[in-house]
Amino acid sequence: MIDVETTGEIQNISAMTEQATETLSKWSDPTFWAKLLETITPYLFRALSAILVLIIGFFIVAKIRTLVEKTFAKTNFDPAVEAFLESLLSMLLKIVVVLAALNIIGVPMASFLAILGAAGLAVGLALQGSLANFAGGVLILVFKPFKIGDYINADEREGTVKSITIMATTLLTPDNKTIIIPNGGLANTAISNYSMQKKRRVDFVIGIDYSDDIDKARTVLEKIIKAEKRVLTNEEVTIVVAELGDNSVNFKIRIWTKTADYWGVYFDTLETIKKTFDKEGLHFPFPQRNVYLHQV
Repeated sequence: MIDVETTGEIQNISAMTEQATETLSKWSDPTFWAKLLETITPYLFRALSAILVLIIGFFIVAKIRTLVEKTFAKTNFDPAVEAFLESLLSMLLKIVVVLAALNIIGVPMASFLAILGAAGLAVGLALQGSLANFAGGVLILVFKPFKIGDYINADEREGTVKSITIMATTLLTPDNKTIIIPNGGLANTAISNYSMQKKRRVDFVIGIDYSDDIDKARTVLEKIIKAEKRVLTNEEVTIVVAELGDNSVNFKIRIWTKTADYWGVYFDTLETIKKTFDKEGLHFPFPQRNVYLHQV
């Protein structure tokens, strides 16, 4: 006597056999394969077309970038600006190629762009600081408030510009410290560029004692300035009494020199003034206090 479980298993095996037989009959039917080929042919054609568009498109993008590089090589563009523009152009063109390939496959552009926009918004909110630095880098590279090799002061940080990237600017201080400043803050602060102009004015304030001869002091200062070869002779030299101070008569001296010679002129002129005043009997005053004792 056959139990219920055995009967169920026999029925399952029979059903599976019938299903397998039906499947094999479909596969052996030429009509099935014809319908299948008719169904997938448009999709295969679209896929192959999309792949072909990607290959040709990326090849054209590479050629365009090479052409842009050669064009920039013939100009005097800043290397940092060149690299940024080349990368940006290449990225935008590749996005266009990918979108064209997706459109061929049949991806709805409206839905895709909506998803892309939502993702971009989410990423933008998460990377606000980085995007600010990116925007600051673009402004710096486009408007060029400074270039590599310039000596600048920005937000109480100063040094020689060693590199400018899209996200940050690197300074090297006179005592050989490296300062990396994010471009977001740098683009929104006051920048003093000491190297942009070819010449700079050197200012001095020199005090003499009240007992010294003002005319003699002025003559000595004029001789010192004339003897300095790095002073620009085509610019006005100013030597005037600017202040009657508490302890000294103060001369203000203004001379012009090349930007590269600024510190050399400043330090050497100060040393020469001290040595010459000592020889000429002119005195540098210093703060004094007179103390009177009254006996009661």
